[in-house]
Amino acid sequence: MTAPMRVIYGASPADIPGMDTARLRAEFLVEGLFTAGAIEFVYTHVDRMILGGAVPTTRPLPFGGGEAVGTPHFLDAREMGIANLGGAGAVVVDGERFALGPRDVLYVGRGAKAVELSSDDAKKPARFYINSVPAGADIPHRLVTKAQSKPLELGEEKRANKRTLRMYIHPEVTPSCLLLMGITDLAPGSVWNTMPPHLHERRMEAYCYFDLAPDDRVIHLMGRPDETRSLIVADGDCVISPAWSIHMGSGTGPYAFVWGMTGENQAYNDVAPVKVAELR
Repeated sequence: MTAPMRVIYGASPADIPGMDTARLRAEFLVEGLFTAGAIEFVYTHVDRMILGGAVPTTRPLPFGGGEAVGTPHFLDAREMGIANLGGAGAVVVDGERFALGPRDVLYVGRGAKAVELSSDDAKKPARFYINSVPAGADIPHRLVTKAQSKPLELGEEKRANKRTLRMYIHPEVTPSCLLLMGITDLAPGSVWNTMPPHLHERRMEAYCYFDLAPDDRVIHLMGRPDETRSLIVADGDCVISPAWSIHMGSGTGPYAFVWGMTGENQAYNDVAPVKVAELR
């Protein structure tokens, strides 16, 4: 079965000065991924990452056909991470069942033929968020629970950016070919994420913001350090962050986000910090 797939082509940093709000959102913001009883994918030409969202309710949601990516099966030349941001659920990969609780992440290796997503309780459905990138190696599937992730305590309470970053798909936790994936939670009273702002020219990144109240928003800052722009982001919205763009944000209330990366390497510290005072 082939799931619907939108396509986003991305833009050059030279395009940013001429973009109005609607164009900026069209090129870098993904809305509407999570619909009850449905699955949807978005293909971005920024390092060919695919973002997906699925909310199975009364029936499982299967996928696996590769028509949209030009191969017989979706994962013939790709790997995938699946994070559960909702109630308890399960992912079946070629007949092998993995139970995912809240904040668990499943790594699916290249070559899988059929994937099926389901919820344990249709009234409290799972909310699966998916990142998929091209891969050049066959690596076994592996479930990484929240307890098995590697936490890093970052930031300072006095600067309102204290947070816990949990690595799931990462060389220090579970191997992959090119995909990195994790979840960051802000401490109570903190609002800023990813401080200080930085660039990593060898990797792009995608953010999925979640656990926001309906009336809250995150102001996500992007663009070149000397030509920044903002995106107003709601619960379940995703931001595509090219390698040339900074990425940081502040929320009007509590929130969390999933980060996914791909590119030339998996060196998490391969970054170029940017001083806040230098932003324009």
